[in-house]
Amino acid sequence: MKNHHLFSVLKKIIILIFLLFIFTSICAISYVSTVSAHIQDSVFRLHIIANSNTSYDQDLKYMVRDKIIEYMKSISANCSSKEEIIALANQHLSDFEQIAKDVVKENGYNYEVSVSIGNFEFPTKQYGDVSLPAGFYDALEINIGEASGQNWWCVMFPPLCFVDVTTGIVPDDSKELLQNELSEEEFYIVSGKSSDIKLKFKLLELFSNVASIYTSKR
Repeated sequence: MKNHHLFSVLKKIIILIFLLFIFTSICAISYVSTVSAHIQDSVFRLHIIANSNTSYDQDLKYMVRDKIIEYMKSISANCSSKEEIIALANQHLSDFEQIAKDVVKENGYNYEVSVSIGNFEFPTKQYGDVSLPAGFYDALEINIGEASGQNWWCVMFPPLCFVDVTTGIVPDDSKELLQNELSEEEFYIVSGKSSDIKLKFKLLELFSNVASIYTSKR
């Protein structure tokens, strides 16, 4: 009789633990989905794909990157929102394409170049002391030649492309723009201000990667 009662109690405890796990998972997924979606909606990224993974094609990719960033920096100084930067990028699509083509030609190659603005999948990526979770982001994409080489990513708004690589620190004005676009907690998540925030970012990263895998299989 006692064994039956003990079994009944254990069964109830297991059911409660399982229900708690389900509830916690649902809350976590909802939280991650909301935060991730808002972060994705708040930034505009740059995506450059090399012709191949040979050293010279990778070097060419970086030369294209440098010229594109230099030009974007020169025309976007007065942009203060994602909408403004996307509108500006749309106006200058032909300029981006010509800049990339000029770099390719000047270095002795005849690769085709295509430039477009769309919504593309990105992995988790760190820019200096700011990290963005995996997900689908609006971006300017530049394909060089067969575009079968390694990618290069950065963020055009807020301008995290202009990170000081020697210090790995995002400029304060870029952080301020990012902070204006995100809630306080979202900003703390991507900037890793505390251990609690880092845990939430790992949760965000985990569920974002799972969601990306699920989406790609559909």
